[in-house]
Amino acid sequence: MTLKKIVVDTGVIAEHLTTSRKQSYLRELSAQYFCYTTVFSAIELFAAAGSLKETQAVQQAMDALKVLGINPKSAKNIGKVVSSTGTQDTTALVAAVCLESRLPLVTLQPKRYKRYKALQVIDLRSIIQ
Repeated sequence: MTLKKIVVDTGVIAEHLTTSRKQSYLRELSAQYFCYTTVFSAIELFAAAGSLKETQAVQQAMDALKVLGINPKSAKNIGKVVSSTGTQDTTALVAAVCLESRLPLVTLQPKRYKRYKALQVIDLRSIIQ
Protein backbone atom coordinates (compact mmCIF):
# COMPACT_ATOMS: atom_id res chain seq x y z
CA MET A 1 0.00 0.00 0.00
CA THR A 2 1.37 3.39 -0.95
CA LEU A 3 0.65 6.34 1.27
CA LYS A 4 -1.09 9.31 -0.26
CA LYS A 5 0.94 12.48 -0.39
CA ILE A 6 -0.19 15.75 1.20
CA VAL A 7 1.28 19.11 2.11
CA VAL A 8 0.66 20.30 5.66
CA ASP A 9 0.17 23.98 6.36
CA THR A 10 2.01 26.00 9.00
CA GLY A 11 -0.95 25.78 11.40
CA VAL A 12 -0.88 21.97 11.41
CA ILE A 13 2.80 21.97 12.36
CA ALA A 14 2.29 24.73 14.93
CA GLU A 15 -0.47 22.65 16.55
CA HIS A 16 1.97 19.73 16.70
CA LEU A 17 4.55 21.92 18.45
CA THR A 18 2.11 23.36 20.99
CA THR A 19 -0.54 20.71 21.62
CA SER A 20 -1.25 19.26 25.02
CA ARG A 21 -3.18 16.40 23.39
CA LYS A 22 -1.70 12.90 23.55
CA GLN A 23 -1.22 12.78 19.78
CA SER A 24 -1.00 15.84 17.53
CA TYR A 25 -2.84 16.18 14.23
CA LEU A 26 0.50 15.95 12.43
CA ARG A 27 1.25 12.59 14.04
CA GLU A 28 -2.22 11.34 13.09
CA LEU A 29 -1.74 12.52 9.51
CA SER A 30 1.73 10.97 9.33
CA ALA A 31 0.23 7.56 10.10
CA GLN A 32 -1.99 7.80 7.01
CA TYR A 33 -0.14 10.08 4.60
CA PHE A 34 3.34 10.94 3.40
CA CYS A 35 3.54 14.52 4.69
CA TYR A 36 5.30 17.39 3.01
CA THR A 37 5.46 21.05 3.94
CA THR A 38 6.82 24.06 2.10
CA VAL A 39 9.96 26.06 2.70
CA PHE A 40 7.65 29.03 3.29
CA SER A 41 5.89 27.29 6.17
CA ALA A 42 9.32 26.41 7.59
CA ILE A 43 10.33 30.07 7.37
CA GLU A 44 7.14 31.14 9.18
CA LEU A 45 7.78 28.65 11.98
CA PHE A 46 11.45 29.50 12.42
CA ALA A 47 10.58 33.21 12.43
CA ALA A 48 8.00 32.63 15.18
CA ALA A 49 10.38 30.64 17.37
CA GLY A 50 11.27 32.78 20.35
CA SER A 51 13.98 30.70 21.95
CA LEU A 52 16.64 28.13 21.18
CA LYS A 53 14.34 25.40 22.55
CA GLU A 54 11.53 26.47 20.19
CA THR A 55 13.95 26.66 17.26
CA GLN A 56 15.13 23.12 18.03
CA ALA A 57 11.50 21.91 18.17
CA VAL A 58 10.81 23.46 14.76
CA GLN A 59 13.98 21.85 13.41
CA GLN A 60 12.87 18.42 14.68
CA ALA A 61 9.51 18.87 12.96
CA MET A 62 11.23 19.87 9.71
CA ASP A 63 13.52 16.84 9.96
CA ALA A 64 10.44 14.59 10.07
CA LEU A 65 8.91 16.12 6.93
CA LYS A 66 9.92 16.48 3.31
CA VAL A 67 10.25 20.24 2.75
CA LEU A 68 9.25 21.41 -0.73
CA GLY A 69 11.22 24.33 -2.10
CA ILE A 70 11.60 25.99 -5.41
CA ASN A 71 14.10 25.72 -8.20
CA PRO A 72 14.64 27.91 -11.26
CA LYS A 73 12.21 25.85 -13.35
CA SER A 74 9.38 25.94 -10.79
CA ALA A 75 10.08 29.57 -9.84
CA LYS A 76 8.57 30.74 -13.14
CA ASN A 77 5.25 28.95 -12.51
CA ILE A 78 5.20 29.91 -8.83
CA GLY A 79 5.86 33.52 -9.79
CA LYS A 80 2.79 33.47 -12.05
CA VAL A 81 0.54 32.25 -9.23
CA VAL A 82 1.90 34.77 -6.75
CA SER A 83 1.64 37.72 -9.16
CA SER A 84 -1.93 36.81 -10.10
CA THR A 85 -3.07 37.25 -6.50
CA GLY A 86 -1.92 40.83 -6.14
CA THR A 87 -0.17 39.92 -2.89
CA GLN A 88 3.11 38.33 -2.03
CA ASP A 89 2.25 36.83 1.35
CA THR A 90 3.24 33.31 2.31
CA THR A 91 -0.27 32.05 1.58
CA ALA A 92 0.29 32.69 -2.12
CA LEU A 93 3.72 31.09 -1.97
CA VAL A 94 2.47 27.98 -0.16
CA ALA A 95 -0.42 27.63 -2.63
CA ALA A 96 1.91 28.06 -5.58
CA VAL A 97 4.32 25.35 -4.37
CA CYS A 98 1.40 22.95 -3.82
CA LEU A 99 0.06 23.68 -7.30
CA GLU A 100 3.51 23.24 -8.85
CA SER A 101 3.97 19.96 -6.95
CA ARG A 102 0.43 18.82 -7.80
CA LEU A 103 -0.24 17.98 -4.15
CA PRO A 104 -3.23 18.82 -1.95
CA LEU A 105 -2.84 21.13 1.04
CA VAL A 106 -4.13 20.10 4.48
CA THR A 107 -4.89 23.06 6.71
CA LEU A 108 -6.77 24.12 9.82
CA GLN A 109 -7.66 27.35 7.98
CA PRO A 110 -9.20 26.42 4.60
CA LYS A 111 -10.73 29.88 4.15
CA ARG A 112 -7.20 31.27 4.00
CA TYR A 113 -6.75 29.51 0.64
CA LYS A 114 -10.21 29.90 -0.92
CA ARG A 115 -9.01 32.32 -3.62
CA TYR A 116 -6.84 29.61 -5.19
CA LYS A 117 -9.47 27.77 -7.23
CA ALA A 118 -7.08 25.23 -8.76
CA LEU A 119 -5.63 24.26 -5.36
CA GLN A 120 -7.06 21.19 -3.66
CA VAL A 121 -7.53 22.33 -0.06
CA ILE A 122 -8.46 19.78 2.60
CA ASP A 123 -9.81 20.89 5.95
CA LEU A 124 -7.86 18.86 8.50
CA ARG A 125 -11.02 18.28 10.52
CA SER A 126 -12.57 16.43 7.56
CA ILE A 127 -9.92 13.67 7.61
CA ILE A 128 -9.04 13.48 11.33
CA GLN A 129 -11.67 12.64 13.90
